[in-house]
Amino acid sequence: MEKLHVSLGDRSYPILIGPGLLGDSGMLGEMVSARQVLIVTNEIVAPLYLETLEKAIGAEERHSLVLPDGEDRKTLATFATIIDALMQHGFHRDACLIALGGGVIGDIGGFAAACYQRGIDYVQMPTTLLAQVDSSVGGKTAVNHPDGKNMIGAFYQPTCVIADTGTLKSLPSREFSAGLAEVIKHSLILDRDFFEWLEANVDAVMALDAAALGFVVRRNCELKAAIVAEDERERGRRALLNLGHTFGHALENLSGYGKWLHGEAVAIGIGLAARTSARLGWLDDGDCDRIEALLARARLPVRATDVSVERLLERMRMDKKASASGLKLVLLRHIGEGVIEPAPDESLLKGVIETQLAA
Repeated sequence: MEKLHVSLGDRSYPILIGPGLLGDSGMLGEMVSARQVLIVTNEIVAPLYLETLEKAIGAEERHSLVLPDGEDRKTLATFATIIDALMQHGFHRDACLIALGGGVIGDIGGFAAACYQRGIDYVQMPTTLLAQVDSSVGGKTAVNHPDGKNMIGAFYQPTCVIADTGTLKSLPSREFSAGLAEVIKHSLILDRDFFEWLEANVDAVMALDAAALGFVVRRNCELKAAIVAEDERERGRRALLNLGHTFGHALENLSGYGKWLHGEAVAIGIGLAARTSARLGWLDDGDCDRIEALLARARLPVRATDVSVERLLERMRMDKKASASGLKLVLLRHIGEGVIEPAPDESLLKGVIETQLAA
């Protein structure tokens, strides 16, 4: 087991990484000390890991809530289901909620913990690559609105993150690839050496090589923890983590939160951001080709079809990172150096989108 640290003063917490952690009763006894515990998971994860975790959790009063799976379930109605369960079981303010699952469970479980009695402890136990390398770290919690992704939420830090890398072996290949989109994103905005490592080792990662996987999860958590410690509430540098997301969130929303997995939509968004950066004279076409080649080797899409350019731009204007001064985008000065810039002229964006989505 490896241990990292997110430094946020009295909101600091550890990230534990390694195989077999969901069944480690000794470690869990130290990390989850509440008398009342609610485990929130979904119908896909529950048959795989819920019983193991229930046996390892030594809480005096323990309950579990199994939710339907899917991004389309990340709604206020599902949030209310979690609140109802906490109420029905008489949970107090010193209780703990455990979010066992991928990014949807982590986001919605964390938001429920943030709101119940104005805040109870919660623990992130991510079981997907995307959640382990990205969404479980940093305290972003939210549900979707019909007109925009993650529009209703709160910054609320967990008490710890427990990433059991053994769970990655049970992931469908499409879900695993979706997680690699966030891995590639981190390398592009923060660490050129890591990007080049991925170019050399992505095949080992795709083959679930234990050493390669362990390095990927650790390096991504290190990168994200450093950014979160510097800018917890995304008022500055943390917004770099949204490379590809303004495009990707709009694409997810436009397709009804079902056609594309989050990571797939982000991968398409990364391609659009790279080509936009090239049109601005920062990257060259060779850089864009390298980025798209790595995404393709990770079995991720870089293009979409049957998308209305006008409607995509309309959804982008509703992005939660937009302000009164207009939309901002995360773009690339170089591979390994992301920048936050006002969106370029809409005709340029439209041209890039039309070219990428028609290619």
